[in-house]
Amino acid sequence: MCFDLDSSPPIPSLAGAAVSRDALKLKASDGNTFRAFHASPGERTGAAIVILPDVRGLHHYYEELAVRFAEIGVEALAIDYFGRTAGTGERGDDFDYGPHVGQTTWAGLSADIAAAAAHLRSGAEAPTRVFTIGFCMGGRVSFDSAALKLGLAGVIGFYGFPGGPARNDTPAPTDIVGEFECPVLGIFGGADAAIPIDVIGNFRNALGAARIEHEIVVEPDAPHSFFDRKQSDFQVQSDDAWGRVTHFLRHH
Repeated sequence: MCFDLDSSPPIPSLAGAAVSRDALKLKASDGNTFRAFHASPGERTGAAIVILPDVRGLHHYYEELAVRFAEIGVEALAIDYFGRTAGTGERGDDFDYGPHVGQTTWAGLSADIAAAAAHLRSGAEAPTRVFTIGFCMGGRVSFDSAALKLGLAGVIGFYGFPGGPARNDTPAPTDIVGEFECPVLGIFGGADAAIPIDVIGNFRNALGAARIEHEIVVEPDAPHSFFDRKQSDFQVQSDDAWGRVTHFLRHH
């Protein structure tokens, strides 16, 4: 997995920010029911974001991240991947996510992302701009969501694998950039042994060739999953990454 069980986003909480939060169950077009966590800001900016977790699915880390987004005026909805195989009940830290990851499909994930975006747009104060953001497995899925024809304003991926096969049938983002319909922000670690620099370069080149607006950032010396409060040695890189995320949300 990407993070330790007691990890949390390396973003300071904004004292006094009014945020409401709710645990939800959403239904996709194929009938799947899945868990989600919704954080809504007291003062909205018009932006909303679907959060796509790592291989664990919905976890406290991503619920806290949703709250951090809401504190800056961005409505956020973090979703789970495993409604089809693990149900919608609460899961403990001993949850064996591995077999469930292998049973996810691109068709199912696409339906769940579409349901999440639709839920965000269904509120009384519907956002004018909807984004996705994902981490590791979710980073790849977030990149791919640019091809889902959901009218997204942009997609963001942290150390999402842009090339090669996955544990499921999600396409390699580099292979489908011609279908992308929105800007891309990709954030990677320069010391990430799992994602070689040349693979990142191939993704950047493919985006450029397809004339997709993009920013591909390689944070120096940062390992996989560096965006973690426990990784205090990489706080400078985390601060830079968060600054790029918020800039991307403001300018698209």
